Amino acid sequence: MALIVQKYGGTSVGTIDRIRNVAQRVAKFKMLGHQVVVVLSAMSGETNRLIALAKEIQTVPDPREMDVLVSTGEQVTIALLAMALKDLGLKAKSYTGSQVRIVTDDAYTKARILSIDEENLRADLDAGHVVVVAGFQGVDETGNITTLGRGGSDTTGVALAAALKADECQIYTDVDGVYTTDPRIVPEARKLDAITFEEMLELASLGSKVLQIRSVEFAGKYKVKLRVLSSFVDINGSEGEGTLITFEEDSMEQAIISGIAFNRDEAKLTVLGVPDRPGIAAAILGPIADANIDVDMIVQNVGANNTTDFTFTVHRSEMKKALEVLAQVKEEIGAREVTSDDKIAKVSIVGVGMRTHAGIASKMFRSLAGENINIQMISTSEIKISVVVEDKYMELAVRVLHQAFELEKAAA
Repeated sequence: MALIVQKYGGTSVGTIDRIRNVAQRVAKFKMLGHQVVVVLSAMSGETNRLIALAKEIQTVPDPREMDVLVSTGEQVTIALLAMALKDLGLKAKSYTGSQVRIVTDDAYTKARILSIDEENLRADLDAGHVVVVAGFQGVDETGNITTLGRGGSDTTGVALAAALKADECQIYTDVDGVYTTDPRIVPEARKLDAITFEEMLELASLGSKVLQIRSVEFAGKYKVKLRVLSSFVDINGSEGEGTLITFEEDSMEQAIISGIAFNRDEAKLTVLGVPDRPGIAAAILGPIADANIDVDMIVQNVGANNTTDFTFTVHRSEMKKALEVLAQVKEEIGAREVTSDDKIAKVSIVGVGMRTHAGIASKMFRSLAGENINIQMISTSEIKISVVVEDKYMELAVRVLHQAFELEKAAA
């Protein structure tokens, strides 16, 4: 008997029929003798609907009240699934994040999990219940409802698997695994049987929508066996099913490049004519961090007259907020001008094989140049290379790079 945590995304529970299908899938595992914890997202589109309602009231909704509002979506699905499981003759009990006591910090709309009290869940599992938990939400130490950010149900699932020391965490979504890139852009994209945690972490951080980055971080930190599957195909329990996120590089196909990620939700900010002196980067990015704005790529160029130009990217939705912060920073540091551009996209190649193969960057840049795609920014790590391009060239860049690195072919 195994303890399995299953997480189902919004499309998997988007209708009553789909919720019943999830119940049938869960029942199969339960009938095999497994203990099952199910983590659910809200119905597809529900969180967006709730956010839209909030913005009809406040242009910039209050973060605390926003968390109270959007956390209701998952409460609907957990109650409905528990009912569907009981209708099949199974014992089931639903829990909100606060009922479990998933304790987080107080960073509303993007909270981080601090601890989980799994005692009640274990008691219910031992009593034969299927435990159904609301994803995406928790509670801070003073009892306020918090949410983990978009895609946070993945994090809930992996965190519960870590706390319960589950045998496997299965992430069910509308795709049947991790692909070399989005098949909607490159029809020849290939599903990977396995990928390393390191590569998956990079892909998640670079814009791949399959898994949320914090869920991969949790899985890597606590050695949670993680598998990505589809809730829309029949399952047979075989080990080769879906995509296994593994720690063992030697056990998987060894391609130089494993995947291409992209992100349209980027904005570029440039502070021009910055005095070239020690501490200037901290003077710019410190207030950005204090405003709880995440910075991605950073480039600093030497300017004229002992000045530099400082460029960085943020999520597109946070560009306006960042500009407001930089308006004050500009005056404090004596910069000349602040500019912004939200018509950009980031394209990245990822692969552990980069460690042992030279010439990957030059091949990437030549391929893009061959299509007259201009590179605005470059960022690298040991196993990834990212570039910022004009957003209208993003899909072309992905297709060109997928072909250049022959990702449609399985590794020999």
